[in-house]
Amino acid sequence: MFPNFLPHTVGQLTESASIALARSIQTTALATPLINQPVTTTYVKQGSGRTPILLIHGFDSSVLEFRRLLPLLSGDNETWAVDLLGFGFTHRLSGIAYSPSTIKTHLYYFWKSLINQPVILVGASMGGATAIDLALTYPEVVKKLVLIDSAGLAGGSPLSKLMFPPLDYLATQFLSNLKVRDRVSRIGYKNQSLASVDALCCGALHLQMPSWHQALIAFTKSGGYSAFRFKKISQIVQQTLILWGDSDKILGTRDAMRFKTAIPRSTLVWIQDCGHLPHLEQPQITAQHILDFRVEL
Repeated sequence: MFPNFLPHTVGQLTESASIALARSIQTTALATPLINQPVTTTYVKQGSGRTPILLIHGFDSSVLEFRRLLPLLSGDNETWAVDLLGFGFTHRLSGIAYSPSTIKTHLYYFWKSLINQPVILVGASMGGATAIDLALTYPEVVKKLVLIDSAGLAGGSPLSKLMFPPLDYLATQFLSNLKVRDRVSRIGYKNQSLASVDALCCGALHLQMPSWHQALIAFTKSGGYSAFRFKKISQIVQQTLILWGDSDKILGTRDAMRFKTAIPRSTLVWIQDCGHLPHLEQPQITAQHILDFRVEL
């Protein structure tokens, strides 16, 4: 059975990994200083182990992004994935200004309330920028950092220029169009066969959550994640693993080397024959690199 808070179209999932992860999604009533009522926050927790792994999804995505990676990590590790504030299936409350700052605060209180020990923090795409922001602000939270085809060196979104009525609603309507999402998904993969009907369902399921339009508009109007300055990124103290698809057509490949240059204790590993989504396109290889990195001294 699927959790009853998920949209009814969850029943359209066909891949076993997608079905299994969707069935394991939980909620917690999370108290934060952002608003005087709890934020119902969705997450997945699997496995057990000494150092938890926390997975952070990308822009306009959800925990389902880690349907292939999370089971490979959780065999011998306590592994978490969480839907960021304003994204996924986490409730979108009125009265919250959806922005990188509020996302960071919500994520910190999620960590503090449910995990409360240093983690290996894994951020994919926009989730990489979120992970960098958290690591710089709360270094005690992050034992090690993993960036998967990470945002953070190119700031803002061209959509922000359209975020005024009525174009803001039209822009989000455009992003909610399944044909548009399918085209974007195909750009993300090198292996086009992975842009399946199941993948499209995983990527669009959260669009049916209440106030999806409003939260996405608010986040985009905030400017999203600005580009981190090299000087700021060089303040990352944690050992960092940079994983990057060698055929990334979303962010390209130049930023991989730029991150490697900027972060003092970093290692860059190229994921071969892979686009922007190594955790979906090459999950076994991606998981093995993370597991090897977990045990490095």
